[in-house]
Amino acid sequence: MGIPGSGLAKGLAVTLRTMTRKAHTAQYPDVQPELPPRTRGVIGLFEENCTVCMLCARECPDWCIYIDSHKETVPPAAPGGRERSRNVLDRFAIDFALCMYCGICIEVCPFDALFWSPEFEYAEEDIRDLTHERDKLREWMWTVPAPPALDPGAEEPKEIAAARKAADKIAAAEAARATDAAGPDGPSGRDGAAS
Repeated sequence: MGIPGSGLAKGLAVTLRTMTRKAHTAQYPDVQPELPPRTRGVIGLFEENCTVCMLCARECPDWCIYIDSHKETVPPAAPGGRERSRNVLDRFAIDFALCMYCGICIEVCPFDALFWSPEFEYAEEDIRDLTHERDKLREWMWTVPAPPALDPGAEEPKEIAAARKAADKIAAAEAARATDAAGPDGPSGRDGAAS
């Protein structure tokens, strides 16, 4: 055992040392905090990727995601094909008064429609206003930082390679169509002379 009161003396010594230092108080909201790049704030919705599969709403442990949709008939892509139906998103809302920010909805989304946004300032005066509809969720989507870069030696993801190949194919088809439309005599139709 040590000397009686040595713990108290050590505590007072720490207190006296820190009393002479200047305090570093955060001046929020005048000075915004510097957050890490992938901070979890609120959930942003990338509406174009949402297929209304309802996985996020079904997996949410708090049942705070509300989705409404309707079916729409899509005409056949080719003559003689059959019509298809697809879901169209009418309402997508998240009640942040109920949400516990577990991130399960983001993890289960197979189409990358939900993302963590670093925004954290969304206080409201009334708790009923914490249910944010898709327009507000869409605004937060544009604050989501880009994913970290891949290692220099890593392979390109299959999805990106397939998308690049499809885009190149479409660009080549459009270029061929533009060449065909110009005709053999050039773009003006008069031996290449400008009009």
